[in-house]
Amino acid sequence: MDSVRLIEQWPVDNAAVAVVRSDGTVLGTHGDTARIFALASVTKLFTAYTTLIAIEEGAVELDEPAGPEGSTIRHLLAHTAGLGFNEHKVLAPPGQRRLYSSAGYEQLADALTDRTGIAFETYQDEALFQPLGMRDTVLKGSPGAGAESSVDDLVRFATELQTPSLVDRSTLDMATQVAFPGLNGVLPGFGHQKPNDWGLGFELRDGKSPHWTGRRNSPKTFGHFGQAGTFLWVDPDAGVACVALTDRPFGPWAAEVWPEFADAVLAELD
Repeated sequence: MDSVRLIEQWPVDNAAVAVVRSDGTVLGTHGDTARIFALASVTKLFTAYTTLIAIEEGAVELDEPAGPEGSTIRHLLAHTAGLGFNEHKVLAPPGQRRLYSSAGYEQLADALTDRTGIAFETYQDEALFQPLGMRDTVLKGSPGAGAESSVDDLVRFATELQTPSLVDRSTLDMATQVAFPGLNGVLPGFGHQKPNDWGLGFELRDGKSPHWTGRRNSPKTFGHFGQAGTFLWVDPDAGVACVALTDRPFGPWAAEVWPEFADAVLAELD
């Protein structure tokens, strides 16, 4: 794919990208796909998927209490538990506002540790990373933003998000539908969104504008981006996923080049 070479124009020191089909076929890569990058909030996709695995294993249930009083696993996954961004402080009653919260993902991981009796990092490695062969991926800090990985590993994860093997397809489909529809909120870096639709861990494109994916991305597109200058999106209508990792923090540069990149990738596939 020629479009992946657009990262050469990005104002970053190091970047790597990949485009992968639902069957795991890698259509194009550019950059050092084995290089380890900090993921920042792309980490939340791992934490969410680990939770889905735990739900299928019967270790936890979506609507059991977790986090602040009145909150559940479902609320924590969907950023509706009412917690602040990084502080473990309740700002709203559960289910009333879409408050993006890394603290909520820390409480989610604590809940899994409590229910399984296994340290979250160990459970995640054994349930998710090892089965997918993600040898470069490790959680070194917050379950909301502390993982490191490579494009090679994220290609494996992006394939799983298109053709699930660790959870039932119905579970993934549920997680990529709007949870608590109609809630407004701020999409970090892209302002107030009405509504700010989110799934169970997966940010949903829907009709959001502005957005970090492209105009050619279908409303069904789901994924996440991170403040480390990283993203992963899956477009079910196009039948592809795209991963990009960089070593420059997210900023106006990313808000400008990422949508253009997505549009170029999808245009080339068309």
